[in-house]
Amino acid sequence: MNNSIVLPLLIPLLTAAILLFFPAKIKLQRGIAVTGSLLHLIAGLFVVYEVHSKGIQTLYMGGWEPPYGIIFTADMTAALLVSAVALTGMFCIIYSFGTVGEGRERHYYYPLIQFLLAGVSGSFLTGDLFNLFVCFEVLLIASYTLLSIGGEKKQLRETLKYMVINVFSSTIFVAAIAYLYGVLGTLNMADLAERVAISGDQGILSVIGILLLFVFSLKAGLFLYFWLPGSYSAPPAAIGALFGALLTKVGIYALIRTFTLIFPIAGTDFQLWMGALAGLTMVFGAFGAIAYTDIQQIINYNVIISVGFILFGLTTATQISLEGSILYLLHDIVAKALLFMLGGLIIRAARTNRLQEMGGLIKRYPLLGWMFLLATLAIAGLPPLSGFPGKLMLVRGGLEQGHYWLTAFSLLSSLVVLYSLVRIFMKAFWGEDKLQEEACERLPLGAMVAAIGLVVIVVGMGFGAERLYSFVHEAGAVLANPSQYIKAVLQ
Repeated sequence: MNNSIVLPLLIPLLTAAILLFFPAKIKLQRGIAVTGSLLHLIAGLFVVYEVHSKGIQTLYMGGWEPPYGIIFTADMTAALLVSAVALTGMFCIIYSFGTVGEGRERHYYYPLIQFLLAGVSGSFLTGDLFNLFVCFEVLLIASYTLLSIGGEKKQLRETLKYMVINVFSSTIFVAAIAYLYGVLGTLNMADLAERVAISGDQGILSVIGILLLFVFSLKAGLFLYFWLPGSYSAPPAAIGALFGALLTKVGIYALIRTFTLIFPIAGTDFQLWMGALAGLTMVFGAFGAIAYTDIQQIINYNVIISVGFILFGLTTATQISLEGSILYLLHDIVAKALLFMLGGLIIRAARTNRLQEMGGLIKRYPLLGWMFLLATLAIAGLPPLSGFPGKLMLVRGGLEQGHYWLTAFSLLSSLVVLYSLVRIFMKAFWGEDKLQEEACERLPLGAMVAAIGLVVIVVGMGFGAERLYSFVHEAGAVLANPSQYIKAVLQ
């Protein structure tokens, strides 16, 4: 057992608890929040080191051995994702300085972010389905408040819709968990994997699998994405960056873990359904990215496209494609946070979110313009930036398994991503300066520092892809051969 694997969960919880005592001291809150996030990142990287050097790590809470007690399990997939969450959360907090407003900062903004990071990290590290539900609820409760904080009419409307949808999906999740426990008598993921494989009740298990597919697809925005564009555009850009980078990724992770470990997808009807959902998500996301002239909505539909693209790797369900999904998922966490940040800065600089009312910003904000172009190229998957290696592996996996239509959709969606974001760059930064008679507003230092930091990481992930792949290969090997996970948990 390894107690250190719960540090990425405990550190943000403790940071949040400390922050609750200083609601009016904004500078102190900022310092504590950044320090806590830095410790969170160090803990995540330490877990990566432990898994890389010693193999899959486990912790039985209270000394109760599986399948009877709560267990936390860190394989390389979970460790890498927790580290990416901590890194992105830290930069989102820095971006918040000077962008969210002191009114929000005084209303427990930073503790709520820490609670959300704790919920996301716990979702990746848990080895128990009911504990996954608990972590989902922790991050959702924090997200409800972050979405509504500020009290604007649009925020409250979108918060109500977002809450109703997630309460409904959580109810279905609890029902699926209850049925699963009733049939198999356990909720430990590794134990479930063994019992599902030998169970004679395949009919009811298929129904439970469908329920879990529905719940996690709704949370990930896989085809059932109707809640996402409004919810992600209502709050300030710092919160949008946090949501766009992390919230759908928890649903994606749950789908990958469930349908590689508990209900292996290869050769089943689930594989056909996953392929159809992934393809339709890419197609409809592409339509939205082209149709809108609102920067926030274009970015939101790019999030939807990436959900379908990442889960294209789960559809093919080979080791190379699963490795591609994990590598692209790591890239997408960082790149989507960067995209939301830059989009927020463009809107602030242009004083509008509509493309037709923008122009000429490259003269006033050249650094912002070139950072946005670099982020565009990375998200579109152009070499040598961070999106290229994962995209290449996903395409290769699709072609090797004969999924030619899905591979074609994925490549076309990449062209749409490139077109939609280049359109923002051309409309916002070139052409006539629409603010000729107005003074140039200085962009917040914290926001620029955060954006520059993520740009450096995006470039570094591209040039350091070979080193990163050695860790991703470990993650893909466990996902493709779940017996390693089962053995580590139930030994």
